[in-house]
Amino acid sequence: MSDPFEVLVPLLNPNEPESRLSEIHVANGQQVKQGAVLCTLETTKSTAELVAHREGYVIGLGATIGDMVRAGARLCWLADEEDWQPPVVEHVSKPSIEGAPPEGLRITEPALNLAQQADLNLSSLPIGPLITQEIVREAIAREREMTYELPDGPFEPKALIIYGGGGHGKSLIDLVRVMGTFEIVGLIDDGLEVGSEVMGLTVFGGGTLLAPLAERGLRLAINAVGGVGDVGSRVMVFERILNAGFTCPTLIHPKAFVEPSAHLADGVQVFPNAYIGSEAKVGFGAIVNTGAVVSHDCRLEAYANVAPGALLAGGVTIGEGVLIGMGVTINLNVEIGAGARVGNSAVVKQDVPEGAIVHAGAIWPPS
Repeated sequence: MSDPFEVLVPLLNPNEPESRLSEIHVANGQQVKQGAVLCTLETTKSTAELVAHREGYVIGLGATIGDMVRAGARLCWLADEEDWQPPVVEHVSKPSIEGAPPEGLRITEPALNLAQQADLNLSSLPIGPLITQEIVREAIAREREMTYELPDGPFEPKALIIYGGGGHGKSLIDLVRVMGTFEIVGLIDDGLEVGSEVMGLTVFGGGTLLAPLAERGLRLAINAVGGVGDVGSRVMVFERILNAGFTCPTLIHPKAFVEPSAHLADGVQVFPNAYIGSEAKVGFGAIVNTGAVVSHDCRLEAYANVAPGALLAGGVTIGEGVLIGMGVTINLNVEIGAGARVGNSAVVKQDVPEGAIVHAGAIWPPS
């Protein structure tokens, strides 16, 4: 008799840590053969079938069609016996702290209490495995070791910190520098080595440094977490920034064109050669990337992300947290529901429901 096999959700796209469960082909207690299709997963770029790597009975299947499942999360078990039960683990509690934790974080009650007492940044903990006190203690030790001397205040009114040193962060560093309006003090990043440099700027540490910087008088911060495929991480960073008392300035590249009648909220980022038309409204924290066109009377809700080269005709509405891929074309007066994702080069002719995925290169609605 072999040990039960844990079926994990695969990573289909490096830029999308989550996929949509579009079909479930099995049920709890069902016996399946090796190679049987368990479910169908969708991202903005692909569709894939998850198959059984061995025969057995399906145990512990709790997901339902339409769920967003994260890479590395358990879908179910395959066991030799129908009455086998998964191992009992510590009670898992969904954290209830100010500011939403990363979606999918599994943490025990004692571990959560320890993390809160130490003011540990929960986004530094891995998604998927159960987080125990031991894992939290190790994370606390790493964070305390990684302390870099922060600059002393007082800061100039236009001084700012950038949260995130990845690809989107590099683009924002150049954008801020070419604007010439603000002074970048340094970077905060939960994953980069403290004391390292990105484009000549020092990484001071993780998000726990926001409060000390605010205490020293720094008031402006930029969210450089792009959130492609995982808008929750971008929203979480905004919450951390705002809860620490910072303001997110609106950034417009000098080579972008924004009509005088357009309205841009705080935290909006507009990149070179982008166009925002007459009486368009762009909500908090939205991104209008390089060469994108947001025509007259368009409305982008908070955290929407319009990728390079996307074309939005007049009167298009983009819901909260929507991702519009590169080279997408959206017809006049179309509405994209909150949380939807439209893949690269897709053509959208009619409304897209909330949470839907339009595949790359597809024409919506499907024929």
